[in-house]
Amino acid sequence: MKLPSSEQVAPLVRDTARRILLPSFGRCTQKRKADGSLLTSADLAMEHTLGAALNAEWPQIAFVSEEMEEGPRAQALCDTGSPYWCLDPLDGTTNYASGFPLFAVSLALVLECRVQMGIVYDPVRDELFRADRGHGTWVNRRRLDGTRRGAEGTTRIAIVDLKRLPRGLRRRLVEEAPYASQRNLGVCALEWAWIAAGRADVYLHGAQKIWDHAAGTLLLEEAGGHSATLDGAPVFDGSGAPRSVCAALSGRIFDIWQRWLRDAAGL
Repeated sequence: MKLPSSEQVAPLVRDTARRILLPSFGRCTQKRKADGSLLTSADLAMEHTLGAALNAEWPQIAFVSEEMEEGPRAQALCDTGSPYWCLDPLDGTTNYASGFPLFAVSLALVLECRVQMGIVYDPVRDELFRADRGHGTWVNRRRLDGTRRGAEGTTRIAIVDLKRLPRGLRRRLVEEAPYASQRNLGVCALEWAWIAAGRADVYLHGAQKIWDHAAGTLLLEEAGGHSATLDGAPVFDGSGAPRSVCAALSGRIFDIWQRWLRDAAGL
C-alpha cells in the first residue's frame, strides 16, 4: 500500500484546526474525564471532523485517537501489519481552555510499529512541523538543519515536566540542575517539535501516551536528534503504554544528558 505523505495530509490538518480550534479558543465547554484530565468540546469536534476527513480520503487506514473508546483503540494498536493514524486532536487542552496560547494538533501515521509520517500543527503561530521517514523535518517551507544556535555543548534551556518524574530525580533536578533554565510548555507535541527545531537543548518527561510522542519522535529523528526512555529503550514501541522521554537535538548533549539522568535516577 502506498502511504500518503505529510505534504498531502498537512493542508487537511491545518485547515481543520484553524476552522475548529481557533474560534473556540479560551471559551469552549469543558468537563473532567475519569482520570482527572480535561476534555473540551473542541477536543471532540476536532477528533470527529479530522477523523472523518482522513477516513474519506484514505479509508484503508485505521484510526487511533486519545478520545476514542479503549476497545477499538487497543485493537488497532494490536494489528501491527496494517497502517493506522495516531491522533491527539488537541494537545494542551488545559492551556487551550484557559486561553493560554500554547496548544497543538498531533498526527502520526504508523505501520509495522514504526512511525512513517508525523505532523504537529500550532494554529496560533500557524507553524506546521512535518516529517516523512527518510525525508527530513520541515517547519512550514523550511527544512530543519539539525543544528542548535549557540555554542555546542552548552545546555541553556531544558524542557522538563517535573510532576511525572521519580521523587529523587525531581529533587536532583531542582537542587543540582545541569542546565541554565527550565521550561514546560504543557504541550508534549510542541515540546518535541521545538526540540527538533533547536529552540531548547534537552527534553525530559516522565510518562507520555502514544499520541503524545508518536509524531514527535519522528520529527526529532528526521531533524537529526536523539531520544530514549530513561532506561535507554526507544520511546515509540507501538504498545500504547506510557513511556518516559529524554531527548536532545545534539548527539553530544544527548549522551551527557542521558548519563546525568541515569545517575540521578539511580538506574
